Amino acid sequence: MSNLPPASPEHPEAFVHPVAVPRLTHWSNTIPSQWARYGLIVVLLATSFFAVWSSVTTGRLGQEAIASSVLSDHYTAAATAVAAAESLERLYRLEPGPQVLRRFNEAVQDLTRALGHIQRTGSPADHLLAQNVLTALTPFLDSVNKLFKAVDDGNDAEARRIDIDEGDPLFEKIEKVVLQAAADHHKESIVALEKLRTREAFNADSTPIVFIAGLLLAGLFAQVLRRTRVELDSQRKDALHASLHDKLTGLANRTLLADRFEQALRLGRRQGSTTGLLLIDLDRFKEVNDTLGHHYGDRLLDEIGRRLISEAREIDTVCRLGGDEFAILLPSVEGLEGALKAAQRLHKAITASFEIDGVELDVEASFGVVVSGVHGDDPSMLMQRADIAMYAAKKQGKGILAYDPGADRRSPERLAMLGELRRGLERGELFLEYQPKVSLSTGEVTGVEALVRWQHPVRGLVNPDEFIPFAELTGIIGSLTQYVLNLALSQVRAWADIGICIPVAVNISARNLLDDKLVVQIVDLLEQHNLKPNMLMLEVTESAIMLDSYAARTILRQLHAMGIHIAIDDFGVGYTSLAQLKDLPISELKIDKSFVLAMQSDQANELIVRSVVDLGHNLGMTVIAEGVETAGVLDALGDYHCDMAQGFHVCRPVSAKAFVQWYEERERK
Repeated sequence: MSNLPPASPEHPEAFVHPVAVPRLTHWSNTIPSQWARYGLIVVLLATSFFAVWSSVTTGRLGQEAIASSVLSDHYTAAATAVAAAESLERLYRLEPGPQVLRRFNEAVQDLTRALGHIQRTGSPADHLLAQNVLTALTPFLDSVNKLFKAVDDGNDAEARRIDIDEGDPLFEKIEKVVLQAAADHHKESIVALEKLRTREAFNADSTPIVFIAGLLLAGLFAQVLRRTRVELDSQRKDALHASLHDKLTGLANRTLLADRFEQALRLGRRQGSTTGLLLIDLDRFKEVNDTLGHHYGDRLLDEIGRRLISEAREIDTVCRLGGDEFAILLPSVEGLEGALKAAQRLHKAITASFEIDGVELDVEASFGVVVSGVHGDDPSMLMQRADIAMYAAKKQGKGILAYDPGADRRSPERLAMLGELRRGLERGELFLEYQPKVSLSTGEVTGVEALVRWQHPVRGLVNPDEFIPFAELTGIIGSLTQYVLNLALSQVRAWADIGICIPVAVNISARNLLDDKLVVQIVDLLEQHNLKPNMLMLEVTESAIMLDSYAARTILRQLHAMGIHIAIDDFGVGYTSLAQLKDLPISELKIDKSFVLAMQSDQANELIVRSVVDLGHNLGMTVIAEGVETAGVLDALGDYHCDMAQGFHVCRPVSAKAFVQWYEERERK
């Protein structure tokens, strides 16, 4: 406290006790005993008053400092959310997709949540400010939704117009109010903490004098005052620490990272050094929480933070951004190569096994790497590009990737295709063809597979391979899958009404298996078309299951429990292990047609087909062969005791009307 200024006339209490108290104690030796008793009473009252007053006032200042710090944190959170929303709005124009849209919605939710906290804990003025921002937020979100739709439709000119004429004015209004309020309350928080520290300094300076005046009670009052000073100092430090650190792990939070990032970049510009940033996202962390509970998840996050700190340098800042996201600031690094080496070291550290309460846990992580100068010099831009690199690493399974400007560009042709596909869904340009499955033992038609086709008004008939892979990379795959399910189930209902009761199989993608809404959508469609669950089979590929096996298993088990059949499509070309296969709720194995087509000319393929048939039967599954194009292959499959066949020799994919004709002719034979 020696660096604080001395007491001044603005604080007269600093001058009263040093003079008055010694004088009273001196007079008590010469006056009569009666006056001595009175003097002692005065001393006791004065020291008691000092102790109570010091405790109450410092306590009040401590509570005010904490409240001010908390309110400042809420304003900072609101400002951070506003900045994140702006960044994600711009990112969506470059890379439209559900991940960006989800993160934008999360940023808006963070802003709304912070404003709610401000309304509950702030003054009437704060309540009014938060209400005004919430009121302005509604038209801003409306304009953003229109902008996103324009981006999705490929209408860049409209998107720019909305951004300039509607979005930017509203956003600037919100941003200006929130940032100014955040800055004002940050200053108020600092002032409150400074007042608290000044009062603590005053208490510390006055304590020795009170000890002398209090005589025998000095020790007791000293203990009280020391305890008060320690507790309040602890509160002040706790308030400062809480505003800049993550509560769970004790690591730096986003606010402290932003401050140190800005300082590191400024220092780097002066000294000509390079600053690096590593953005880390844990893969399948949700599996730990869902399987073992949040206690293990929290412990794991804390252990990961400790391991990152142990591997990072003293000058580095290890930060938890929230959830399972971490960041590491490298204030001085030897270019991109040095940042990548640091990422490799840290990646190796946190992907090694953790033991928590006797349970061994393994985690995987995706790192996005950026460095100043090469990837930008602005903190928000570098954070955004690190985020893009991190998601690219996660998608490609690379573990670590530096930001690649080339990969960040979006093909105009691809954007046009996606926009046309979305409009094609709205206009009903996509239709289904159906390919029958037949029993090899009875010849009975056991079901059909629905295959989507796109009759483009300009391009003509578009091959599914040209648009489905693009759809799987974006949120449009959800709309496409629901569209196909609706058409297929509608046709099954129509066939059932004329006496043809056969189930339909629909392919779903890896992205569908990560969508929590899939189960609800299927339930709604079955109820809408008045169909039992066993009239629907869902076909998934091995690669779709492997992308996130835990999430896939969870959704597949929910669907299986409803009575919906599940088939593994193209079996044999993926990487499903026998352990995974036996744990999956699979009813049917479909042998990939590449093996079936070559089984009569290649002994190895024949052996694979036989083995898959035996494997499926041993696991209690039905086995179907795809790509049956000759009578010889059909007969051979019958000899192998394969259950069903599908292919051109049985029937090519046909329209719903043509299938009815084929089915009725087959039944008459």
